[in-house]
Amino acid sequence: MFETIIGLEVHVQLNTQSKLFCSCPTSFNHTQNSNTCPTCLALPGALPVLNKEAVRKAGMFGTAVNATVNRTSYFDRKSYFYPDSPSAYQITQLYTPIVEHGELVIDFDDGRHKMIRINRAHIEADAGKNIHEGAISKVDLNRAGTPLLEIVSEPDMRCAEEAILYLKKLHSIVRYIDISDANMQEGSFRVDVNVSIRPKGEEKLYTRVEIKNINSFRFIQKAIELEVARQREAWEDGVYESEIVQETRLFDQAKQETRSMRGKEEAADYRYFPEPDLLKVVVDEAMYGDMCAIPELPDAKKERLVREFGLREYDAIVITAELETAHYFEAMLHEGISARNAVTWLTVELQGRLKGGMGAHESCVSAAMLGTLVKRIEENIISGKAAKEILDYLIEHKGGDIDAIIETLGLKQVSDTGALEALIEEILNANVDKVAEYKSGKDKLFGFFVGQAMKASKGSANPNTLNEILQAKLAQ
Repeated sequence: MFETIIGLEVHVQLNTQSKLFCSCPTSFNHTQNSNTCPTCLALPGALPVLNKEAVRKAGMFGTAVNATVNRTSYFDRKSYFYPDSPSAYQITQLYTPIVEHGELVIDFDDGRHKMIRINRAHIEADAGKNIHEGAISKVDLNRAGTPLLEIVSEPDMRCAEEAILYLKKLHSIVRYIDISDANMQEGSFRVDVNVSIRPKGEEKLYTRVEIKNINSFRFIQKAIELEVARQREAWEDGVYESEIVQETRLFDQAKQETRSMRGKEEAADYRYFPEPDLLKVVVDEAMYGDMCAIPELPDAKKERLVREFGLREYDAIVITAELETAHYFEAMLHEGISARNAVTWLTVELQGRLKGGMGAHESCVSAAMLGTLVKRIEENIISGKAAKEILDYLIEHKGGDIDAIIETLGLKQVSDTGALEALIEEILNANVDKVAEYKSGKDKLFGFFVGQAMKASKGSANPNTLNEILQAKLAQ
């Protein structure tokens, strides 16, 4: 039996207006090499000036994960050459990062929780981007110098599921505190996975393999599973020491495999030394206060929804997992509806109708529309069945006015007792034999009468009013 050991390094692109050491904009998708200057091009004589906002956002993350925010931190120079790094070094924080010793709790579907330790989070400058077009390779330096927060976990995860839960919670936190858009497709949230295995019960850590720059949760899970299977097979075949070496690998989605990219460098290979062009970073009381002033986090919101609205913990976790879903849900509540009904209609009815992983906030059904729809159910203006028909109509017609749709489709419930009494009298008179059977003790026939009444009213009869009148008539 083997145990999997997983540690994660996540690069979060901070959503500052300008780069880490110059005033060039960080906007995504501009013309290649248009957002550059002598500093981010590393031209001789150009010197870095630290972006204060990047420091503040890094400290906010530290507060969010109950970490130590170092009031004094330092930058270091990490030497390496890549085509998309014009300086041939990276300015980062090795020895004294701004954030250390945090924690993050992951939630399992069965109600279990686990705390994952965060070793550190440090600020560093991003590299540019290599573009490969057939036989031609280009370098776009628009991204060079963009501020990154590298978040390094301890090797506390034991399976792909735990890694994905950790990453999703981390992704949610950086969105909640608004330090990054965390768009994985655009590279704002990039993950390096460190994987090793060991026999169950051993404490020794064996050879660690890094899988670099994976940009979707699904791919991360698959890459971990494939790499674990590769290492286990090597161990069982007796070739672990020769085949499993410390290296950086890539995940190939098309071939469903991880493959070697390069040997993994050690710290000494990077020749780290204190960055000579930057002073130490000192966080004063005012900035520290700003770092501590963070919005409500997913776990705090989850606990509040459970406490204030009586939601099940599982439902609260689903609602708070993504910032947009939480905002959508809270906007629904502004319509004055039951929180539990809001959960059902958001997570089951609406989400169940959306395709391709679309979120409720991306759909044509606004929170106000869905909230109003639920309110009309609670007001007994429409039935739950009619509401589903209206929701289908909203999706098909790209939204609309709820009350107008109710009128157009003729779905308003009939609560007029006079009209319902006349309808019931007609049904009972047409089924005298079944009335006699019901009165002789066949209580199950009550459902027959309800069905006939609903059919006669074309589903528009108010069920509660209908049942009350029918019971009274049959008791006569």
